[in-house]
Amino acid sequence: GASWGGGETATMKQIIVPGTSEFAGSAIGIIPSQKRLITDKGLKNGDRILLLKSNGVNANGISLTRAVAKRLPKGYATKLSDGTMYGEALLTKTNIYAKLIQDLLDAGINIHYLSNITGHGLRKIMRARKNFIYVIDTIFPSQEVFLFIQKHAHLNDEEMYGTYNMGMDYAIFIPEKDIRKAQKIVRKNKLESIDAGYIETGERKMIIKPKNITFKSETLNLR
Repeated sequence: GASWGGGETATMKQIIVPGTSEFAGSAIGIIPSQKRLITDKGLKNGDRILLLKSNGVNANGISLTRAVAKRLPKGYATKLSDGTMYGEALLTKTNIYAKLIQDLLDAGINIHYLSNITGHGLRKIMRARKNFIYVIDTIFPSQEVFLFIQKHAHLNDEEMYGTYNMGMDYAIFIPEKDIRKAQKIVRKNKLESIDAGYIETGERKMIIKPKNITFKSETLNLR
């Protein structure tokens, strides 16, 4: 027999082919108090967007990274400008933020919403169902691996920011008064964050000002 597990069944071209199988797992947890239940219902006009710095590509957009490797004479052994091999740069570990979120809640930070920036790139920031305009004023510089992929895949900034995390893989939505306190806790967890922008009431879209990019809500088609 077979079961359809929790979560999602990803499309993995060139990996799930005839003669192969995919094994998936999921976990279920219990939220001890309704006060710690974080949904998009908590979002409010004026909330700040705290972006966390990623370690690299994580686990999204991998089909394209493989396609890039096939175009390179040395494949994954190709050196980036910083001396790192392309393959090594793709395998940097993904940060896990469970402890950080626990610490923020324990410190009394009023988290209004969380967004994990995975597939669909920074468009995931506007995943909440409410109508808000998400304005990003400041961004982290993208790691070298993203610039390498962009160059060899011949993609523009809009395509890259709509596909990859580009150096920012988690968004925490909190009141402006909690920003400094939250960033102090982020640093204690040996992570980096940036007070990236804010949300305001309006027809749902996201604006990345440093790159002059606007993503409309219809570009984020999630089931």
